[in-house]
Amino acid sequence: MNIGIIGAGYWGKNLIRTFQTLGSLCTVRYIADTSPEVIVNLSRQYPHTTIIDNYHTIFDDSEVRAVVISTPAATHYKIAKEALLRGKHVFVEKPMTLNTDESLELVRISEEKNRKLMVGHLLLYHPCITAIKKSILSGEIGDIYYLYSQRLNLGKVRSDENALLSFGPHDISVALHLLGESPVSVNVHGQSYLQDGIEDVVFLTLHFHDRIIANIQLSWLDPHKIRRVTVVGSKKMIFFDDMEPQEKVKIYDKGVDRSSEYSSYGEFLSLRDGDITIPGIKMAEPLKLECAHFIECIEKDLTPLSDGRNGLMVTRVLSASQKSLKSGGISKLIE
Repeated sequence: MNIGIIGAGYWGKNLIRTFQTLGSLCTVRYIADTSPEVIVNLSRQYPHTTIIDNYHTIFDDSEVRAVVISTPAATHYKIAKEALLRGKHVFVEKPMTLNTDESLELVRISEEKNRKLMVGHLLLYHPCITAIKKSILSGEIGDIYYLYSQRLNLGKVRSDENALLSFGPHDISVALHLLGESPVSVNVHGQSYLQDGIEDVVFLTLHFHDRIIANIQLSWLDPHKIRRVTVVGSKKMIFFDDMEPQEKVKIYDKGVDRSSEYSSYGEFLSLRDGDITIPGIKMAEPLKLECAHFIECIEKDLTPLSDGRNGLMVTRVLSASQKSLKSGGISKLIE
């Protein structure tokens, strides 16, 4: 399968490298970027790939079946829409678009044209997130009470988007995936310390049915690099630390048991502190799994795990979150 990749910036380079390693599944025929320096470097690095500065050449080639888009978020809608209308399958990096109407239109076009539309929600392909999802579905942790995640770092400061739009799609997509539903409302607080109007730190609270909540902390202005997810259930609790080199996931047999035989309220509730289990998880590079999944979905006519409707759901949450953030944390319904 011939594919074209549009955008060779910070993350685009990783996508190029990964798709190039999938030689048995696809061939990267084109790479498009507007930077002359990037084009020169790519030409040296990938001499058998056509490097261009105008991505329309990719759409004009009938032998190219799929397009990978890793350009600034503000351009996703325009490029993805044109690619779908030209009959190409589309992989677009997160966020799919910057507003719900644009995401909804891309979903509509992809379904009308019978073309795959997949969004780069990378963490959904992480073996540890897959293992946690299986534990939830099996009933091992019981009913989910709440979950929380942290994505912190003293890292690259963006000037074109805030921490919510930059980091939020990762953790929002994970929360929606693990809980298996979309939230009904959201409250978001944040603050701009380095640049006016561009929030460096953001706190989200997502409200789901049955009193389930998810809290997400995002910041590129923090002394620690933290990538954690904790899920608390009625039977057990799961902790995932992606910064750990090994034993990333731990399952705690901890909780509060309710007894039907009691003489006082204190005896009705009893703490349970059991074993800590470290499941054996076969690790693989999430990005390689994600890219291979895109090709497989095209070849076998499968629905991507992070398909257009999944991307639309995340965009809806992001849109409501951005409105709540700019209005000082006022609760916003997910439309």
